[in-house]
Amino acid sequence: MKKIILTIMITLGISSSGSATSFGDVKKSCEDGSAKACSHLGYMYSKGENVKQDYFKAAKLFKKACDDESAVGCFLSGAMYYKGTGVKQNITKAAELYNKACDKGNAEGCMGLGIMYLTGDGVEQSDLKVSELFKKACDQGNAGGCFLLGRIYYEGKGVKQDYSKAKELYGKACEGGDTSGCKIYKIMSKNKKIK
Repeated sequence: MKKIILTIMITLGISSSGSATSFGDVKKSCEDGSAKACSHLGYMYSKGENVKQDYFKAAKLFKKACDDESAVGCFLSGAMYYKGTGVKQNITKAAELYNKACDKGNAEGCMGLGIMYLTGDGVEQSDLKVSELFKKACDQGNAGGCFLLGRIYYEGKGVKQDYSKAKELYGKACEGGDTSGCKIYKIMSKNKKIK
């Protein structure tokens, strides 16, 4: 979860030591129609960054950003519905929003929906959907998506078991900074039978 939050912060241009842009500037940009600014403002409200923490305002801003076609806004709105933070918990709505984010190219949305399909939480469990969604996330550079897709190929769930493909995906996860991917890639590299 920390990696997802960090990715979101980087995507939105937010630093953990405070935003270079003032609350007032972000609020004005949001009011002027910037979906990215609305996502940023929602994040500020959700974390209490330069403003009093308010999950309800955050949820409204994430929804506004999503309605204005922000993939990040859709993902963050989905996360609020999934957890029931600032809105009434609605797992079905979370899945819809994660799907919308994923379709717009947001890797975290693909990951969120993929995990829901993996666990059967709010959707019918489907190994095939899991592999498709983690592949989308991996193709968009999400190291966690590459790691989990590697595990799927290693176990042969929803795909034909393929240790070489699993090793390749663990390597890609490692290149993206996933330390577990690095450990497994190193172990698999010692096995001469795996190319």
